[in-house]
Order: sequence, then structure tokens, then C-alpha cells
Amino acid sequence: MQIFRSLAELPAPFGPTVATIGNFDGVHRGHQKVIREVIARSRNLGAQSVAITFDPHPAHILHPESRRPLITPLAQKLDLLAATGLDATVVLPFTQELSHTTARAFAQQTLKERLGVVELHEGENFRFGYRAEAGVESLEALGNELGFRVAIDSPLRLRGHEVSSTRIRTLIAAGDMGDARCLLGRSFAIVGTPASGRGYGTLYTVPTINLAPYAELIPAIGVYITTLDVAGETFQAVTNVGNRPTFGEDSFTIESHLLNFHPITLTEHTPLQLTFLKRLRDEIRWPSPEALREQIGRDVRHAQRYFSLWKGLSNL
Repeated sequence: MQIFRSLAELPAPFGPTVATIGNFDGVHRGHQKVIREVIARSRNLGAQSVAITFDPHPAHILHPESRRPLITPLAQKLDLLAATGLDATVVLPFTQELSHTTARAFAQQTLKERLGVVELHEGENFRFGYRAEAGVESLEALGNELGFRVAIDSPLRLRGHEVSSTRIRTLIAAGDMGDARCLLGRSFAIVGTPASGRGYGTLYTVPTINLAPYAELIPAIGVYITTLDVAGETFQAVTNVGNRPTFGEDSFTIESHLLNFHPITLTEHTPLQLTFLKRLRDEIRWPSPEALREQIGRDVRHAQRYFSLWKGLSNL
């Protein structure tokens, strides 16, 4: 997938394209449904399939006082978009200037003239232009005037709810990994690096890894069955998201205990991907470190049974 980080990076001429516009936070199953249609239509029309998104998220510019953490930061979102089979993603830098662009100007200058859109796919709640002035009816009218078709896709519903980034964000924040996985189409994961100051060297021999501070969405405080991908190698893990209350500390950590650990090469820059599979329990203040160790043993045994069952089902 080609990635263009501004309109200035686009070759001229660019198009024809079949496109969709959105924030695509989470690249969830609703997004995937629209993108599949974009790709299919682009092949029928001999055009390029393109997603148009924004960085930073428009809400972070327009409403910085109520900033919501992202399900998928930009780099992770681009990886997920690439996996759909799109030909290109255009990342428009979202600024106050862009936010003042009228719907007509955006449709004519960006969609028609710069991107060569011949067909645009959007959800029925799509709005655009200065102060979200235009909805899908206005978009269809502009498309008719400017010479591109507009296809309005009905929302995807699963388990009685519309699939949306807002609902997924709520589920993850509550620690509901199962329902979040259903709506995402994959398990929720965060991408980061090891925490600094932990003594990471060339060869790491301790089976516990702490993630560096993470600014985007994380699950509710508690203990989870997870996997941790360390530079391409995947370890089974039990992960604590919280404040380590048993030790009287008030420092938030995301700490993973690796079950099938062996010494690994690890530095503070090693890429990590932590995938959350199931919530085991709340974080608890135990009366002693010994009581905590006993509980960790129970958590590990629970996780081992989970992975054993998972492996058995995968072999069916």
C-alpha cells in the first residue's frame, strides 16, 4: 500500500480512484466492510482503491480539552489499512485551516481535482466541511454536480449493536476483551517499547517486561491473559495493568510475565506488541508479597489452560 502524508505528495495526475473518508480508529469490522466494497468497486472500474484519513484525529484539534485516547495510533492504523489490500492511504494533516474548509471546496478541490475520485463510499452518519456542515445528502448532491458517484453504506450490526469506534472504546476501557474482539475482528493490541531504566541490555534474562508509558487506549485496570510479541517472537503472558498496590506503590505500570520465556535480546528500543485475550480478575491489594505470588501462580495456571485449549481448537 502506498502512503501519502499530504496532498502535495500525490503524483499528478492521480486517479481515477474509488475512495472512502474516515478516521478509521480501530479499523474495525464496520470499516473493513466499507473498504472491501471500495476495493471491489475499484477493480470493476479499473481505478485505485484509496482511504483518506487524518492526523491528528480531528477531535484532538477541535476539542483538545476532552481528548479521547485512540484505539489505534497512526502507525498501527496504517499497518491495519495496508492489510486490507487497499492501493493507497492519504493522510491529511488536520489543522485549524483544514477544519475551516467548506464541504464544497473539499469535494471539488480535494476529492475531484486532486484525488480523481469517481466513486466515494461513506456511512450514513458521515459529515464533513466546516463545522460538519454537510451530511450524506449534500455529499450526494455535490457528487452529482462534480461527476462522482456516492455510495452510502448501512452500518454493520453485531450482537445487537452498531459496530463503532465509540462502542469498541467503551468495551476496551471496561476490560471486555471478548466483545471488543468481536467488533474489531481481531484481539485488541497495543504497540510500544520496553520501559526505560529497567536494566535492559543486549541479553535479557528476567521473564517480566514492563511497557514504556503509553498515551492511547488501554484496558481497565486488572490482570489479563495476553501474548507479547518481542521483535517478531511471540510469548504467552499474564499481564497486570495497574498500580502494584500490594507493594504500596502508586506508579502505573503495564507489566507482563512471560510464560514460555527464554533469554532474549532486548533493548529500550525493541518493538513490542501486547495483545489482550481475556480479563482474569481485578487488581487486588494482597496482605503480603507471598499471597500475591500464590495468586500469580493461580493466574499462570489459568493462562496455561487457556493457551492449551486455544491450541487444541486451532488444531481442529
